[in-house]
Amino acid sequence: TDITFLSGVLRYLIENDKINAEYVKHYTNASLLVRDDFAFEDGLFSGYDAEKRQYDKSSWNYQFDENGYAKRDETLTHPRCVWNLLKEHVSRYTPDVVENICGTPKADFLKVCEVLASTSAPDRTTTFLYALGWTQHTVGAQNIRTMAMIQLLLGNMGMAGGGVNALRGHSNIQGLTDLGLLSTSLPGYLTLPSEKQVDLQSYLEANTPKATLAGQVNYWSNYPKFFVSLMKSFYGDAAQKENNWGYDWLPKWDQTY
Repeated sequence: TDITFLSGVLRYLIENDKINAEYVKHYTNASLLVRDDFAFEDGLFSGYDAEKRQYDKSSWNYQFDENGYAKRDETLTHPRCVWNLLKEHVSRYTPDVVENICGTPKADFLKVCEVLASTSAPDRTTTFLYALGWTQHTVGAQNIRTMAMIQLLLGNMGMAGGGVNALRGHSNIQGLTDLGLLSTSLPGYLTLPSEKQVDLQSYLEANTPKATLAGQVNYWSNYPKFFVSLMKSFYGDAAQKENNWGYDWLPKWDQTY
């Protein structure tokens, strides 16, 4: 029901042109072109393996040019751009569908849409606050991502009083990930090497993202620097370039526990 309600809001914002067009065009992936073999049919995205009960997500990727950068259409008219695929995907979530699935009276749902839509103006904003009630679902990640898409359409990211904000208690997953207490994590949101990453080069290549667009700010391109800093904090002067900063001393995981 959460995804239905939020997708209905997305449809309302798009259908009624209640978006921050400049933000959507220049600061989201709306203009990027998705591969031609990406599809959504019968409730499943392309690449689903029914036997393994998992997705091959390769068809979900962007189209890339000869330099390895994503192709884009800043007019937002190309049928394969993210903007038009989003419009098509949420078109099914009419107010009637929202009412039938969620039980929310249509008039109440539309009132929520109107209030949220009013914050697409540059001098207004809104925030979304969520707690474990939204995350502890099999579709918890989709709940939060759909909510984030609303804020992206409204241009409410990076605004005072805006954004998507998690509310947590004294013992929380945020601290768990900050400190690297998960079985496959290191402190600072770094990843513990797997046994398949037999050397430092393969580990860094697997975890350092490449820029999607030319000239794009790519914070995590600094992953190798973050890793070296962590190794030196662990091993001090014993971590040197000649021994790959102590990479071989780290445990390697075989599966998540």
